Amino acid sequence: MTQSGLRLRDIKKSYGRLAVIHGVDLDIEPGEFVVFVGPSGCGKTTLLRMIAGLEDISSGDLSIGGQVVNELPPSERGVAMVFQSYALYPHKTVYDNMAFGLKIAKVPKDEIQRRVHEAAGILQLTDYLQRLPKALSGGQRQRVAIGRAIVRQPQVFLFDEPLSNLDAQLRHEMRVEIKRLHQRLGATIIYVTHDQVEAMTLADRIAVLQAGRLMQYDTPDAIYNQPAATFVAGFTGAPPMNLSPCTVADGAAQLGGLRLPLPAALAARAAPGQALQVGVRPENLRLARGHDDDLEIPAQVQLTEPLGAETLATLACGNTEWVARLPAQFREPHGTNLTLHVRPGHLHLFDAASGNALRA
Repeated sequence: MTQSGLRLRDIKKSYGRLAVIHGVDLDIEPGEFVVFVGPSGCGKTTLLRMIAGLEDISSGDLSIGGQVVNELPPSERGVAMVFQSYALYPHKTVYDNMAFGLKIAKVPKDEIQRRVHEAAGILQLTDYLQRLPKALSGGQRQRVAIGRAIVRQPQVFLFDEPLSNLDAQLRHEMRVEIKRLHQRLGATIIYVTHDQVEAMTLADRIAVLQAGRLMQYDTPDAIYNQPAATFVAGFTGAPPMNLSPCTVADGAAQLGGLRLPLPAALAARAAPGQALQVGVRPENLRLARGHDDDLEIPAQVQLTEPLGAETLATLACGNTEWVARLPAQFREPHGTNLTLHVRPGHLHLFDAASGNALRA
């Protein structure tokens, strides 16, 4: 299958005086799986629709396979889109739904049959080709919609929240199917979701969007472990990163009655008196000391949420509350005093005004 990379240069979108996309720059390599993630209204679907040609680009350049395609209609961009709704013809069989676009394009009958059967084999739909959509499960219908895109042999696949209509178990199964599909086809895929779990598990790189602006574009590991801003830190992770107001003095973060010594290089980035936020992931708060340089944080249990494999504990730490991801057997009652341990290197600092991370 032909692969193409994409280049977005200062892409903007406005509806009259209302600006909704504010100068997005992205490089997507051939064969890469990129996920656009962010809350509702952040502009991720609008950006995807501009790539597809379903929305005009107000300014900037969009290139697919090295060609600027701003003025090209969707049919000439070499893309295929899978929508949130399956958009299947209810009176047509699975075969005819998958073949319909090729018939309109006057592809020879033998070639249509070859492509449909090949896609059906990839998606485990061979036994369902003569069924109507009403005789399929939600996951099977979504696979038909994906198959309809595959038979077009596009340069780029565009997925717009394709799993939103499925229950939790089906979402997990389809997530695995989509990842296997990418491994098998090696296709360039751009995938839109509000679900950070989908983003983290599927993507080679993630574009985190907020209010039409690109907040961070990086690998899942970098997004998780080195968030560029408080928005990214708070959006990724379940539960998200704990964030608390602080200042830095004498090489330590000061928050309420707590003093947390910081790595020297990180503390040096903070200006005297600068309003900051300190952040720590729930899983980096431990009950037992793991390293000699671990910091000790006195805490008091406020509530616990047993989840089977683990327990989430809300803990009062000085004048702030943090959530810790603790072992499943943790069942200490409200009011229990304990000591948390955290490595200095697991602490993050962010400027309170801009939200931007301070890097060591």
